[in-house]
Amino acid sequence: MDYHDIITIEPGKRSGKPCIRGMRITVYDILEYLAGGMTYEEILEDFPYLTQEDILACLAFAADRERQTLLIQSC
Repeated sequence: MDYHDIITIEPGKRSGKPCIRGMRITVYDILEYLAGGMTYEEILEDFPYLTQEDILACLAFAADRERQTLLIQSC
């Protein structure tokens, strides 16, 4: 999934943390909800302005960050 059109980083918003579509909900927020056991459906019910694609973009962003970290460590 190409998350680049969904995940945004703005210096003045949430201290520059990666957010979803310029809103104030961060990738970290979504990952915390998922790690805490919330389902996609529960997240979408609590945040009706989000989409399943937004959640998948958060996962893709996190996976890409992890991959980049591993590449840096192996150099």
